[in-house]
Amino acid sequence: MLWSTGFIGARLGLPWIEPMTFLALRMALATLLLCGIALLTQAPWPRGTTAVVHTAIAGLLVHGCYLAGVFWAIDRGQAAGVTAILVALQPLLTATLVGPVLGERVTRGQWFGLLLGFAGVGLVIASRLDGGTATAETLTATLVALLGITLGTLYQKRFCPATDLRTGGTIQYAAAGLVLGGLALTLESNRIVWTGELIFALAWLVLVLSVGAIGLLFVLIRHGAASRVAALFYLAPPLTVIAAWLLFDERLGVGALLGLGIVVAGVALVQRARPVADPQG
Repeated sequence: MLWSTGFIGARLGLPWIEPMTFLALRMALATLLLCGIALLTQAPWPRGTTAVVHTAIAGLLVHGCYLAGVFWAIDRGQAAGVTAILVALQPLLTATLVGPVLGERVTRGQWFGLLLGFAGVGLVIASRLDGGTATAETLTATLVALLGITLGTLYQKRFCPATDLRTGGTIQYAAAGLVLGGLALTLESNRIVWTGELIFALAWLVLVLSVGAIGLLFVLIRHGAASRVAALFYLAPPLTVIAAWLLFDERLGVGALLGLGIVVAGVALVQRARPVADPQG
């Protein structure tokens, strides 16, 4: 539910600020917040340069590539529905890669659930696709986002499974903020129009998404199979549609309601089926 509000936050904030500037500011605030929490609670920091580098790489993938791709595509006019359904390919891509990367075996029941979930996402989003909004550039940005969140999830599971969420998050947001800040200074005017909508969107994205949702995601990655965690992302686009209906009076059609039911069924299948771990993994 928290993750799905990211599209709503982007919709509220992007009319008043450019995407890389928006994200750089978000990363800076999240870094300061988590660093303060880490220092106050005396959280352990990653030991050694290698651990710090692994943590930073995971952050660049999950926060840098994913968010930059999504925000840039939406800012350039690609419909949020188009972006959501393309990024919703993540569970299928994750399920394809977990074998060679993590040694997890995806069962037939899980594959069926993953495919069923993607079909449900398609039904939910189909009525909201705005024809002609996607271009080669926005689709490329969305592909970067898809690869970023997929590889970042696997990388976090493989190389940073025990990293403290407070100190690890500080490093990850700082690394992503440096890169996004560089892009903002290079490519954008950095003009900001401070409005109530922008302030609310920024506060929500920092506190609820960057701290709350990301923290929960990494807890799930630490304690669960990557394919099962990824399947939960199928719930984000339908829940985004529900939030848009509640906040902006965007109505849900019969097809969308049917798709919601199919998505829930698909996720349930993936969560109930236990993946078989490779003895060598």
